[in-house]
Amino acid sequence: MQGPSTTDPLRLVVVGGIGAGKSTVLARLEALGALIVETDRIGHDVLEPWGSAFNAVAERWPDVVVDAQIDRAALAAIVFQDADALAELESISHPAIAREIARRSDEAGDQPVAVELPVEADLVGPGWTRVAVVAPLDTRLDRAVARGMDRNDAVSRSEQQLDDTAWIESADEVIVNDGTLEQLIAKVDEVWERLGG
Repeated sequence: MQGPSTTDPLRLVVVGGIGAGKSTVLARLEALGALIVETDRIGHDVLEPWGSAFNAVAERWPDVVVDAQIDRAALAAIVFQDADALAELESISHPAIAREIARRSDEAGDQPVAVELPVEADLVGPGWTRVAVVAPLDTRLDRAVARGMDRNDAVSRSEQQLDDTAWIESADEVIVNDGTLEQLIAKVDEVWERLGG
């Protein structure tokens, strides 16, 4: 991914698997002055009745519309058991998410922006710096369980994501989160300063 020029406002894409520490990294980036954009939340918004992907999804899967709302559990039950259906949903939702990210970034002006991206998808244009947050798998699973997730569910989700090697290969910057909270914050601060935040 192409990094920013020296005159462009800082634009970061934060990626990594479950339990890697993306939320902590984003909280620190927010404290440093970045506008945080959560793609999961945007993904929910575009499926709301007023959202830009609602009509297309409702037309494609009318059985998941209940009381003029998309039943997310019903939709998930369909797409996560059918790779073609998932690809079709992503072909509808991802452009809508990308447009909203672009809108928020434009509105931010010179303010740094950090986008959390939990999936391997290119939802931003050129000029963004990709920051991978990685940690050993056992550590990531332990963190997910500590947050209340069932371990088998955490394992299943991690198996559907890229492994750390793939995240690292696609990244411009890598933050290894294998120590204390203070060490992680210090690593985020180093990246922030190096990139001119």
